[in-house]
Amino acid sequence: MREFTIMLRSVQDVQNFVSLATTRPFSVLVGAGNKQINGKSFMGMFCLDCTAPLTVSADCDEESFQAFRQAARPYLIK
Repeated sequence: MREFTIMLRSVQDVQNFVSLATTRPFSVLVGAGNKQINGKSFMGMFCLDCTAPLTVSADCDEESFQAFRQAARPYLIK
């Protein structure tokens, strides 16, 4: 699993991120601490505390990971 950290600041950000994740052919998990949610589930994403940074885990090769990370760039914590 490869990881990066994001911040989703609005319902629109959550919707856009879920749309982005659903286009990926690999598993995308989003979480904080011990709680991990399917990043392709709009309803599931609202179970997370979106006021804090979230860790995105992707089960894919390096090339796919870099493309996904680049697409998620608006939400990355720098």
